[in-house]
Amino acid sequence: MALYLKEHLTFDRAEMMVESVKEGDSELKTLYMKGIFIQGGVKNANERVYPVSEIGNAVETLNSQIQEGNSVLGEVDHPDDLKINLDRVSHMITKMWMDGPNGYGKLKILPTPMGQLVQTMLESGVKLGVSSRGSGNVNDIDGQVSDFEIITVDIVAQPSAPNAYPKAIYEGLMNMKHGHKVLEVAREARGNKKVERYLKDEISRLIKDLKIDLK
Repeated sequence: MALYLKEHLTFDRAEMMVESVKEGDSELKTLYMKGIFIQGGVKNANERVYPVSEIGNAVETLNSQIQEGNSVLGEVDHPDDLKINLDRVSHMITKMWMDGPNGYGKLKILPTPMGQLVQTMLESGVKLGVSSRGSGNVNDIDGQVSDFEIITVDIVAQPSAPNAYPKAIYEGLMNMKHGHKVLEVAREARGNKKVERYLKDEISRLIKDLKIDLK
């Protein structure tokens, strides 16, 4: 069964550029974000390696969908699964391409509630990152990804690194429904002993279910 894969890039690491374009006779300007959407050929923060050939195939497939007239929509923040939630849509991917080992892309900010939020932040100088959302298989030994498919690319405030969490626990949580929310609650719970004890019990149960040996 293919895994739910998310890979985050900060504004700077994605070499993100923000463009303001006046379209047609309207006085309103449309914002675009352009940069690296996914990196290939290197081990990333999630200990995964996306072969350049896998990214190339995924980019080609996504572009074919766009050229056929399909709208590839993206959301704000980290959704729970691969489905697109229309109430969270902020942008539309207009194209992707390969440049060296990386998959680059361009997205258009839409005049939706979430899109307007993104536009306000960008115009205020906030650096927003991107997070690719897709599926694929991961080799347990070397982290090589195969059968990779890009579903979309989301906009994130500050992509979170998994460094503070043991890899197996992090991957287990990220492949659980609402798993990312557990991590968010854990961060917010620091200092609250009662909540920390509850989370400790729940995560201990997760470790047992995942059969993780932490010795």
